[in-house]
Amino acid sequence: MYLAPEKKAEIFKKHGKSANDTGSPEGQIALFSYRIKHLTEHLKSNKKDTGTKRALQLMVGKRRSLLDYLKAKDIERYRAIVKELGLRR
Repeated sequence: MYLAPEKKAEIFKKHGKSANDTGSPEGQIALFSYRIKHLTEHLKSNKKDTGTKRALQLMVGKRRSLLDYLKAKDIERYRAIVKELGLRR
């Protein structure tokens, strides 16, 4: 499995309030970003994997929704997570 529980806890600890804080938008956005990066690398070598391509598109949409929510709720937290993860609009 590409995402061990330890790695997941590390992502939430770094971007959320704690390792157990899986509900914060920042933690979820960071987790989606990690998974998106992994699937993008997979698709570079497996171009015809349409199931993974669809899953990637859905994941990007979910991350976009969370970013839009965070932008509407607290613009400073939005700017911080975008800068930290190196995302672009």
